[in-house]
Amino acid sequence: MEVAAYLKNLRMSPRKVKIVCDALRGKSVGDAVAILMNTPKVAAEPLLKLLKSAVANAENNNEMDVEKLYISKCFVTPGATLKRVHPVSKGRAFRILKRTSHVTLAVAEKE
Repeated sequence: MEVAAYLKNLRMSPRKVKIVCDALRGKSVGDAVAILMNTPKVAAEPLLKLLKSAVANAENNNEMDVEKLYISKCFVTPGATLKRVHPVSKGRAFRILKRTSHVTLAVAEKE
């Protein structure tokens, strides 16, 4: 049985978050927490919070054993893009795209 946690509208590019997600997939929860605590990426902090939420969901709502949990799914999809304007010379304007991410993290119990 899988238990998932979702992080919507993370104000970070999906490309940056995907690098950290790829390092977590398939790892046990203890190893994943250690990886996130020692990763110098900005995306590690919100992913650590999301992992703790998924573990709490599994423990409290589904009575799963925390020691047997591993990350079965971890993926990022692009969210809404905020469009901003940066003024440049001669009255022109360049568009700035501020990307957001939706992160899904699921944990399952090893048999």
